[in-house]
Amino acid sequence: MPAQLPDPVAHLREWLSKPAPRGRWLIGLSGLPGSGKSTLAQRWAHVINAQMGTEWVTALSMDGFHLIRAALARFPDPQAALARRGAPWTFDPRALRAHLVALRAGASVAWPGFEHAGGDPVPGAVSVDSETRLALVEGLYLLHDQNGWDVASCFDEHWFVDVDRDTAMARLEDRHMAANQQSRAQARARLDSNDRLNADIAAGARAKAHWLVSNPAPQPPATHAT
Repeated sequence: MPAQLPDPVAHLREWLSKPAPRGRWLIGLSGLPGSGKSTLAQRWAHVINAQMGTEWVTALSMDGFHLIRAALARFPDPQAALARRGAPWTFDPRALRAHLVALRAGASVAWPGFEHAGGDPVPGAVSVDSETRLALVEGLYLLHDQNGWDVASCFDEHWFVDVDRDTAMARLEDRHMAANQQSRAQARARLDSNDRLNADIAAGARAKAHWLVSNPAPQPPATHAT
């Protein structure tokens, strides 16, 4: 069972203190949908770069490797494929692996982003230059080993954002409502038909990770009786 990592920033700085034998360190960050993977990765990268005064760390997401909507429309059941978007079989793990191999070798890499408004990946949205020494890559399925997924060996270490399911789903429900102008009932229906199923799959990465990192729900301010 993986242990809790007490200070992720200090741990990342330890990696940066060592020369990467293959060109660049890669740390994978997995977790349930709604656990806060992208927020944490971006926060840690920002903190370390500010501390060190140089852009040595970059935060990347696997979201840019979603299959485009036109590709999902060619599935045997296009409606079901679109409804289950975010499941492992709705990504292109082969393209992700090719990009990870290039990253690990230290090459300059054009990394795809994801345009939520249009609903499709954006090729080359993020440029990773040769000066970047460590990449934090976050995603649900970096330790998944089915449906054509075989990217775990590309990483030097794996972390799992350890958030309980109820907290993660509550965050995701609020995100759907804010980003997609959905009612609470619509957001909950989406959770039940897709996100909880993906969470079940993503949870399998927890025991495979090297470390657990916490991202607890913020506590409400204390009230004092007068």
